[in-house]
Amino acid sequence: MIFIRYENWRSYLRYYPVTCLILAANIIMFIIVATHGGSQSNVALLKYGALTNVEPFVYDWWRTISSMFLHGGFDHLFSNSFAILVFAPPLERLLGHWRYGLLYLGSGIVGNLISLQMYLQSSDWHISVGASGAVYGVYGAFLYIALLQRSLMDENSRKTLYSLLIVGVVFSFVAPQVNWVAHFGGLVGGFLIYAFMNLFIKRR
Repeated sequence: MIFIRYENWRSYLRYYPVTCLILAANIIMFIIVATHGGSQSNVALLKYGALTNVEPFVYDWWRTISSMFLHGGFDHLFSNSFAILVFAPPLERLLGHWRYGLLYLGSGIVGNLISLQMYLQSSDWHISVGASGAVYGVYGAFLYIALLQRSLMDENSRKTLYSLLIVGVVFSFVAPQVNWVAHFGGLVGGFLIYAFMNLFIKRR
């Protein structure tokens, strides 16, 4: 079962440095925003890089990256950080540090770009933050493995992944104020980015 963490904290830091950096960035940015206006304040979130369709902020390309490290409330931070802490490490071990980092960021950017395009078609005001698109990118990479590289994933891990995706799909549509487009965009992005890396970039 690849999604059970057996490592102690020292081993975790040594084996998964990129995952640790991502978690640290999420926590640090949460503390900064929480102490400078509040993590659920739209003004504070916009100041520190939330994605939005409101001018002039909509033209800030860097928000497609910065918004991945912002969270609206502790519950939002906790759920995404837990998913990264538990489910992302096997992918970092499989791909290597920099490939995994590229897939994580690339998936989040793809999810944000797709959701931004949807926002631009709306007359309503929207704001989006969170690592969910990138987290679903990790799930997308594992979905590729589960479907097309079955020898790399045991049966219990596949069942766990499918259950996660089913719950995630239901949650994305049922829960209020969830950017489901970023979720599915990240999922597709992770699937395709992993496929590209698997075809054209050799792993160690």
